[in-house]
Amino acid sequence: MNDLGWESILQSVRPQMEAMHQAREVALRESRSLVQLCSKCIRNVHRHQFEEAAALLDEAKTTAARARAGLQSYPELLYAGYVQDSEKELVEAAALLSMVHGASYLGPAELKVSLASFLNGMGEAASEVRRYLLDEMRKGRLDEAEALLSRMEAIYDDLITIDYPDSLTGGLRRTCDALRAVLERTRSDLTITRSQQELLDALNAPPKGPEVVI
Repeated sequence: MNDLGWESILQSVRPQMEAMHQAREVALRESRSLVQLCSKCIRNVHRHQFEEAAALLDEAKTTAARARAGLQSYPELLYAGYVQDSEKELVEAAALLSMVHGASYLGPAELKVSLASFLNGMGEAASEVRRYLLDEMRKGRLDEAEALLSRMEAIYDDLITIDYPDSLTGGLRRTCDALRAVLERTRSDLTITRSQQELLDALNAPPKGPEVVI
């Protein structure tokens, strides 16, 4: 019976599928490693261990590049969920480190991530910095906290102008909704703390002497 070339086609497909499977397994492993490195980087930022955080970020960027390099022959795998999620973690770690230092952000080309991963990662970084901001407030560094809030607001104000379908932005609207809620709580916390500090300063101020009338 004539198989119309089916067997020869199948023989060529099998090794391609096996190679794709192996590339996927490697990318999964690298993606898990990337997420772990970024989590450690973020943890070190909150602990003010900035040199360690910077070193971990460099390692994370190398890991991300290695993960993507293994998928270049399989573009359909480059947009898999696990790749996108690990890239978002990389953006979040890099942006958080920049935010607390008031330094320039790294863009998607520099981080070598997709646009959707970059935009969502920036939104998640703006939410994550709330924790650092609250620590600054507890230490009485309200001016530093105000500066961080301004950076959070700037990111939110710009992200909400990226009005494209979720299929292109990777669910950016949900990220913005979550960030808006974080912003509202943070702004309220900072306003209350600032008012309390001003009241405390007024109560602790030395009394003014009586006015001398000539």
